[in-house]
Amino acid sequence: MTFKITWKDGLVITPWERPIGPTHGPSDPSLPSGSPVKDALDLAQDVPHSPLDQFAIKSFLDMRVGYLYISFTNPTFFMLLTLGLVFLLFHLVTKKGGGKSVPNAWQSLVELIYDFVPNLHESSISGKDGRRTMILSVFSSPALVSGLMVSSAKNPVHSVLFPILVFRDTSGLLLLLGLDFSAMIFPVVHIGAIAVSFLFIVMMFHIQIAEIHEEVLRYLPVSGIIGLILWWEMFFILDNETIPLLPTQRNTTSLRYTVYAGKVRSWTNLETLGNLLYTYYFVYFLVPSLILLVAMIGAIVLTMHRTTQVKRQDVFRQNALDFRRTIMRRTTDNSRSTKRKVSGDIGSNPIREIGWEGRE
Repeated sequence: MTFKITWKDGLVITPWERPIGPTHGPSDPSLPSGSPVKDALDLAQDVPHSPLDQFAIKSFLDMRVGYLYISFTNPTFFMLLTLGLVFLLFHLVTKKGGGKSVPNAWQSLVELIYDFVPNLHESSISGKDGRRTMILSVFSSPALVSGLMVSSAKNPVHSVLFPILVFRDTSGLLLLLGLDFSAMIFPVVHIGAIAVSFLFIVMMFHIQIAEIHEEVLRYLPVSGIIGLILWWEMFFILDNETIPLLPTQRNTTSLRYTVYAGKVRSWTNLETLGNLLYTYYFVYFLVPSLILLVAMIGAIVLTMHRTTQVKRQDVFRQNALDFRRTIMRRTTDNSRSTKRKVSGDIGSNPIREIGWEGRE
């Protein structure tokens, strides 16, 4: 509930602001005690400040260089103060003859940078829970190792099979980041590429199928363990009792804020893409479909085109020839060359003569 009081000189006073300007103050003796104006001024003086006032950005020094505006504010001051304290402690610990917690300054600097990266990753992506960080490590580490094995494996079959692990772990990472549609379509698209690559390698290197079966049977226990780990990870992610829908807030004094409205109910990637694709951009969806349809029909028509100039072999008529119903004729000339002609019929349809020449 708010109210405003307007003085005779036009000043507006509310309980949330103090009077500013050449007007009467709350302790002015000219104001009678008990008047609404004096009570409103006293109430405005007693109203506490908002808790957000402590986070207000105040500028101490403003500089303008051309189109560049530089301002030295209170967050800048506290940031420089914090960095100064960190470097001071760093110097005191690593100086010669100082503390013995670390060997030298370079190692301390490297450890500081190394700790900064996972802490930033934990605070921005995984939060304080830690279980999501573990799942990210489970997916990312095998993906990196499998990616290296694709180029370092000596066996070409292994080089084709290692991308399967890469695509599996990458899909898991996309699923953890909330890109469910990308995680679903990523392995579906690349499975066809893997199958074509595997077929190309088998045809190019003339690998025997028996050798492939032996390799599969030898690595069957390892693949079974990897499959079980994959299923365990999927159920671990989809189990709402293991990972709560809303993150646990442990740091109540932290400056971080959480928009709970977007976490309770939000659209998935598939729903968002479907809504945009089939409502606003349906024309861009139909035009490529028509282009693909025309390309498919054109390929079929070009394949089924038959010409009369091409000599073709009628395999069915040749295989249907009955040897018992054929007539063989043998002729001999002076050069003792032999020419045989075979003729016959299939039902009521006569067969053209099939002849060949040879030497006796």
